[in-house]
Amino acid sequence: MRVGNKLAIGVHILSLLATEDAQEQSSEWLAGSIGVNPVIVRNVIGLLRRSGLVYARQGVAGTHLARPLSQITLLDVYQAVETDRDLFSIHTNPNPDCAVGSNISITLTNVFGDAQRAMEEQLGKTSLTDIVAALQTSNR
Repeated sequence: MRVGNKLAIGVHILSLLATEDAQEQSSEWLAGSIGVNPVIVRNVIGLLRRSGLVYARQGVAGTHLARPLSQITLLDVYQAVETDRDLFSIHTNPNPDCAVGSNISITLTNVFGDAQRAMEEQLGKTSLTDIVAALQTSNR
């Protein structure tokens, strides 16, 4: 029902790859920055790889960006890592004999759909270049 932390982990991984490009990053090294288990990092990298955002060789340390940061948006990352892309869910068994229950699903579907489209539009406007620039500004 909510966006999981895989989006933030994916953005963190991509930001690290962009800013720490000179060294071979292992999943253990990445996990140390993110504060999660290396298995989670490997799983998210697998999702990013399948979406063409990174390339990595299995069994060899080192994951690399597959395209420039300016060509990767937060929407790309969201679509890569979130398997259930419906941000909102609606309860499935409202009472059809109730004035509210008989209409709540269609009413909320429209409102929730508009909200999700707005979120995706905003994510599509934000590139990883924007994120890395903000991170570098924060570190000054």
